[in-house]
Amino acid sequence: MSAARVPTTAMVMAAGLGTRMRPLTDTRPKPLIEVAGKPLIDHVLDRLDAAGIEQAVVNVHYLADAMDAHLAGRRRGPHVIVSDERDLLLETGGGLVRAAPHLGDPFLSLNSDNLWTDGSGDTLVKLAEAWDGDTMDALLLLVPLERAGNHRGKGDFFLADDGRVRRRGEADSAPFVFSGIQICAKTLLRDAPDGPFSTNVLWTRAIAKGRCFGVIHDGRWFDVGNPEAIAATEAELVDG
Repeated sequence: MSAARVPTTAMVMAAGLGTRMRPLTDTRPKPLIEVAGKPLIDHVLDRLDAAGIEQAVVNVHYLADAMDAHLAGRRRGPHVIVSDERDLLLETGGGLVRAAPHLGDPFLSLNSDNLWTDGSGDTLVKLAEAWDGDTMDALLLLVPLERAGNHRGKGDFFLADDGRVRRRGEADSAPFVFSGIQICAKTLLRDAPDGPFSTNVLWTRAIAKGRCFGVIHDGRWFDVGNPEAIAATEAELVDG
């Protein structure tokens, strides 16, 4: 896929409760927490704008009025459509299903609490260049565990020579962490469960079919999941 075919639509996951970010999220939703002088949600939307993404669906649930007001006040692209989950938090998979009518094929999906810097080129463009709709239902941007800033987990995936992923499973650790960024085909959502469910359900099916792939991020990446991670991320960005 050429850079000219970067997906034109994206889903930004922004509806979570932000429990790990308390007490900062007692009065504002996690996507509005500022890092390096800018709310997390704006970091993501600005990167989408820079990559040429025309439309972003942002789901809202916790303190949704504050999210609505902030998104309405943006003065630069992409065009934002709010996917309202006030009535029921649908988790990542259910959020994708509800937003599907506004998403192209393929589409980007991003978490709103991860920050990244580019390596050898625009990260989203490079991800799009690796996309192959004939063989893939999902293409995950993966970060080497040793370079996953602020991340305290044991890794999520192994990556085969042909680019297919498999889960850590019972292994003590895995070499790659999911960055929260992926390209998905609409086929990933086919026959999805009703109501709230995790994207893990969709990945499991795609892995079983050999249609879930990964590509390694060559820039920097930061998991901004708790208050301590804010200062650590800002310091790394300044040093870098």
